[in-house]
Amino acid sequence: MELKPHYYTLKDFKFESGEVLKEVKMEYTTLGEVQRDGQGKINNAILFLHGWAGDYNSFMRFINLTEPGEVFDREKYYIISTTALGSPGSSSPSASGLGKDFPQYTVADMVNAQKRLIKEHLEINHLLGVIGTSMGGFQSIQWGVSYSTFMDFLIHIVTGPAVIGRNLAIFQLMNNLIETDPSYMDGDYQENPLVAVKNLNQFMFLFAFTIPYYHKAFPSPEILLQALDEQGAEGLKLDARDIVWRNRAAISFDIRSELYKTRAKSLIIGIEGDEYFPPEIEAIPLSKSIENSELFIYKSELGHLGINQVEKMKDVILDFISNK
Repeated sequence: MELKPHYYTLKDFKFESGEVLKEVKMEYTTLGEVQRDGQGKINNAILFLHGWAGDYNSFMRFINLTEPGEVFDREKYYIISTTALGSPGSSSPSASGLGKDFPQYTVADMVNAQKRLIKEHLEINHLLGVIGTSMGGFQSIQWGVSYSTFMDFLIHIVTGPAVIGRNLAIFQLMNNLIETDPSYMDGDYQENPLVAVKNLNQFMFLFAFTIPYYHKAFPSPEILLQALDEQGAEGLKLDARDIVWRNRAAISFDIRSELYKTRAKSLIIGIEGDEYFPPEIEAIPLSKSIENSELFIYKSELGHLGINQVEKMKDVILDFISNK
């Protein structure tokens, strides 16, 4: 199955900084058919939010769960998957053509853009639920705080309420790799700083899995270095300004003092072995800070990328949604 993108332009979008863009493009896809209540309002919509390097197509990891009778049965639910503000496909430094003049946005800006797409374009006044993974989880947590009565449930997967500790260092070092590259030219470059984005993606690769998994999956130096080269090649597809702006949004994210505003029933999912979001630091404290929340943790030698093992979480999600 192929997910097809759609586009909508938000007019006069105001950022938290006070800056206004006359046009902000939002990329999204939908799956399933809308259902309406007695007043004709859509009442079966679920919003999915992708991680740091994803886009609307990131929902494909859950596509097998949209079959009849499955967790996200597309005959029962109307799934909306967006490309976040700041990621190409939607408006970003690279996609907008504004480059370094693109406003610095926040996680709240990302959510506000999604809210406008949902309300003014898709004409949905209430969501059944919001699901976020990794950096998409920053956004789902923000949704619960900013628009506490707009959804019935929230599912936060391998994420946390603030960028602190090693994650803060990782995001900052990523930006340092770019901003200290002479070809970055303080963001005023014409040619993408390829060495910087290559090195950055290789650096991120070091935290994708559990440490033992690197020894298991890459048993020889040749195999490991080949994988490292492949990650570098993938990095060449990324735009340096998009990375810097996105990382700044992450670095400024800290919503811990506002979690009490969350009203929707929440499911928090962590992975034992996640190098980015260890459950004892992220999922467990988050669950203690949100009333009416449930916690589920599973083991995966894939670490953070254990998020792709959706079969390990599907029964818990199904039960959670069914008993919302």
